[in-house]
Amino acid sequence: MSQDANAIRILVVDDHPVVHEGVDALVRRQRDMRIVAQATNGREAIQQFRTQRPDVTLMDLQMPEMNGLDALMAIRGEFPEARIIVLTTYAGDAQVLRAIKAGAWAYLLKNGLHKELLDTIRAVHAGKKYISPGASFELAEHASDDALTPAEVRVLRLIADGNANKEIATQLSVSEDTVKGQVRNILSKLGAKDRAHAAMIGVKRGIIEV
Repeated sequence: MSQDANAIRILVVDDHPVVHEGVDALVRRQRDMRIVAQATNGREAIQQFRTQRPDVTLMDLQMPEMNGLDALMAIRGEFPEARIIVLTTYAGDAQVLRAIKAGAWAYLLKNGLHKELLDTIRAVHAGKKYISPGASFELAEHASDDALTPAEVRVLRLIADGNANKEIATQLSVSEDTVKGQVRNILSKLGAKDRAHAAMIGVKRGIIEV
């Protein structure tokens, strides 16, 4: 199919070949867009962006060497006008918020490929922002929740790594009583039954990574 001279130029960043193939198959059938470059990690993404200056970038979050969020912030720092769509399997509200605050124009779930992806590329190119329904639901679900403090996030990360309160206290150079208080706050804020449940919720919502 012949393409328009003004076709939307796309950079695809993902470490899974199947995603590249799927996006390529979709885009190839569109007259108004074309893929100009591909990358498999954040460092490659920055280099390709500098070289190609795409109109729209599709960015995975979890990648080796440099993750998508760090790459997004680096690209936006150098090119504030960059229009980046996060394309991920993660719908956690904390993850969505981080991406939007970092400058993502849209947040799409990979299970929403096909028509939603093409419509979102066109919308972002036209200056509109978009969050897929699955991610929007997670945001709405937790909008009124009390957010964990940075100190509580550090404790939750150490809980997820299997540390007991005493070990956490030693690593953070605080008293064990302080850690116990933080754990109580974490369980309350996350609505968790116990430490393991809190860690599971933290991962699911994108508050921490394992």
